[in-house]
Amino acid sequence: MDLRIGQGYDIHKLEKNGKRLIIGNCHIPFEKGLKAHSDGDVLIHAIIDAILGAANLGDIGTLFPDNDPKYKDIDSGALLKETLGILRDNSFEIVNLDSTIICERPKMKEYIPEIKEKLSSLIGIEVEKISIKAKTKEKLDSVGREKAIEVFSVCLIKKI
Repeated sequence: MDLRIGQGYDIHKLEKNGKRLIIGNCHIPFEKGLKAHSDGDVLIHAIIDAILGAANLGDIGTLFPDNDPKYKDIDSGALLKETLGILRDNSFEIVNLDSTIICERPKMKEYIPEIKEKLSSLIGIEVEKISIKAKTKEKLDSVGREKAIEVFSVCLIKKI
């Protein structure tokens, strides 16, 4: 069996910009949003990079450049679906995902079940194959001072 693993990472600045905070295709009520060309879904962006890395297909910035007007304010779920189509075109499928969201606030614990359900529906794999964890930075660095949210993600894929 041909198994491959990929790692993804993303970080976006938190600011009071009138944008809704979207993480894992879920709206998270919060007074700040993420600064980004798209909707700023830091979790999905890290997952896309993990998928592309596992399949050796580049990265999110190459596939969906942040200077292309067609991606302005786009729903990152649409970018994930396009990435999954590319993955299938290259004869791969996702085995499982493991991601860690790092932020001081908002507290993510209560949103994790909904995020996992949304990702399961978008990706087409069972919820049990998606792990989402939330951590803080203990008030250290820009993430710890509530100036950003970052995500690390790992994806295992197999050849079909």
